Amino acid sequence: MSSRRKSREIALQLLFQEDFTGFSPDEILKTSLEENVVSSQNRKFAELLFRQYLENRIYIDKLISSHSQNWKLERMSGVDRNILRVALSEFLYTNTPKVVIIDEAIEIARRYSTDESTEFVNGVLDAIRQELEPEGTEGKINDRRQD
Repeated sequence: MSSRRKSREIALQLLFQEDFTGFSPDEILKTSLEENVVSSQNRKFAELLFRQYLENRIYIDKLISSHSQNWKLERMSGVDRNILRVALSEFLYTNTPKVVIIDEAIEIARRYSTDESTEFVNGVLDAIRQELEPEGTEGKINDRRQD
């Protein structure tokens, strides 16, 4: 498993905890990162994705909601919702190619969710990718801010 995938999985766990426990982000980071034996590089990238979502949750959740036909955010599976959040944090606030992020999100969904989730995650992320990167503009949109 790549170190970036490990970081993404840790970020998924962090967001899942934040989504369901009500603990503060600092409490979650302290307990979760102490429990996971990971390199400092993995820890930093996971924390970056976690904090980017927290700082931009309104914008990211709005993107998810507007591209997930017939699915309200609160009715999605907690795992799927947070896979999308991690992926969009990386989409919007890193230089990682969007197709790589989508592939990684699908693999994480395959591991932690259902077979149907892989199609759902792929569809939502690809629709957002197409909106953010109109044909011929790949890689030019990296500076998104919270609405």
